[in-house]
Amino acid sequence: MEINIGKQNSHKIFFFKCPSCGLSYSTALPSFIKKELPKIVDINSKKLEGAFKRGNLKYYDSQGVEAIQFRKRIGKIESGTMICFGDKIEIIRGFPKIRRTLMLNPALKNHFADEVAVEEKMNGYNVRIALVNNKITAFTRGGYICPYTTKKAPEIMDLTDFFTDNPEIVICGEMVGTENPYVTHYYPEIGSLGFRIFDLREKVSNKPLTIDEKFETLERYGLPPVKLLGIFDVEDAPEKIMGIVKKLGEADREGVVMKDPGMKITPLKYTSSKAHADELEYAFSYPFEFGRSFFFSRVIREGFQAYELEESWEELEERAQRLGESILYPMLDMIKHVSGGEVASEDLVIHVDSYEDAAEFVRHLRDLGVVATLLEFDHGKAVIRRIHQSTSDRITNYLRGGLY
Repeated sequence: MEINIGKQNSHKIFFFKCPSCGLSYSTALPSFIKKELPKIVDINSKKLEGAFKRGNLKYYDSQGVEAIQFRKRIGKIESGTMICFGDKIEIIRGFPKIRRTLMLNPALKNHFADEVAVEEKMNGYNVRIALVNNKITAFTRGGYICPYTTKKAPEIMDLTDFFTDNPEIVICGEMVGTENPYVTHYYPEIGSLGFRIFDLREKVSNKPLTIDEKFETLERYGLPPVKLLGIFDVEDAPEKIMGIVKKLGEADREGVVMKDPGMKITPLKYTSSKAHADELEYAFSYPFEFGRSFFFSRVIREGFQAYELEESWEELEERAQRLGESILYPMLDMIKHVSGGEVASEDLVIHVDSYEDAAEFVRHLRDLGVVATLLEFDHGKAVIRRIHQSTSDRITNYLRGGLY
């Protein structure tokens, strides 16, 4: 079956559906990647063709959007970038990676010129919301369209006027709350589900609005920003930020993102000791689902933070105890859990309009490689069980005498 999905420089793109397996494909896609995509993203055609052959560029079809998905960074184009087809080709750039500093004092003075704007870094999942084919669509960090977020974001925020006036701007923010199906964290001011915006960026160029422009725009449309915790002279910033991060940690909050007020310098991030411990506690509950670099990086952060703070013996002892408990206790609990014949799993709760909405989100999780099942649905409340199969299998193997 032939479907004309778009037009670029008078070259029609035709996709086909295989009559035997039902999968969509396009004999024109390699030609598009070779001839047209280099003009759109300003990248050498051979580099793009190589990326396509390696699977780093993929054809994507979900939630009514057909696109080319950048699975990895290619040249200057970020991972998670989507080239979306429709009445016109829409470019939704991936969110740039934010580097982390381990030592605030030297890093800030080396990185920033005059002033540092400090915004709260919230514990949720990174979402880009854009107008694609005249529909408000939510993209996860990797470029996947999340059906749950696409439906919930316009319910949480009135986005109609914003996108009517700013169709070429992408909203970058964090979905947070206890009904966040990816990363659950309680914020008193948010409760079950909320959204906080940290950037506004141009679609094609990925150029961000300045700090002032962003906050003025969000205020104009009544949209919720992340907290601006202060703008400091670069000389005073390390001490000020360290105090802010300590207070955030005490309040069970994650940390900060430090930005140039003009957004001409790439941002940096810095997180609290409590956030490191919380992440380790979760990860060691399912220890065989995460790479070793995940664990190692968080322990390294603790070492450098303790050094820069010049902590007393009592403070170091408290940090060491917090770190050790976040590693040992959750892992031991899971070993006991699996030894009793149970499976390593966690239950996620979301509220949706229908059973089909819940089932659609489960299908989305499976597309991401997550083993999940819809456990229960009752009056809009959906309980989704996520199975951590690798942790279950490997713990069971070791308990039976398997070698590590």
